[in-house]
Amino acid sequence: MTTPSEPHVDFTVLDAAALLAIAMGGAADVSARPLSSTTKVVTDAAVVGAWRSPDGTVQLRLHTDGTYAGAVAGRRQAARGTYDVQDGEVVLHDVSGLNTPVHVLDGELEMAGHRLIPV
Repeated sequence: MTTPSEPHVDFTVLDAAALLAIAMGGAADVSARPLSSTTKVVTDAAVVGAWRSPDGTVQLRLHTDGTYAGAVAGRRQAARGTYDVQDGEVVLHDVSGLNTPVHVLDGELEMAGHRLIPV
C-alpha cells in the first residue's frame, strides 16, 4: 500500500524588472546587465523627454515634473507614475506599485531588456 504524498507547491518570486518584462510581452533575462559598462553621470535633465525602442513597440516619456507615461504595443493599459534618479539610474514607480530600474547608458536607456533611444 502506498501512502498519499503531500501536495507539492512550487512558486517563483519575480522582481520588478521581470514583472515589467512579462507585462511588456518580453522575456528578459533579469540577471543581464547593460551591454555597455560605460555609464554617464545622470541628472534629471539628462533623461527628461521622449524615448522609444528602435522598433517602436515600447515608448516612454519622462516629464520635467517627475512623472512618466509609457506605452507598449499590444498592451491596453498604459504605464504611468513617478520616477526619480538613484545612484545614476532612473527608477520608475508605477501607480500599481511596481518599481522598475532603468539603466542610463550613453544616449540610451535600457529597461527590462528593451533599449530605448531619444525621439
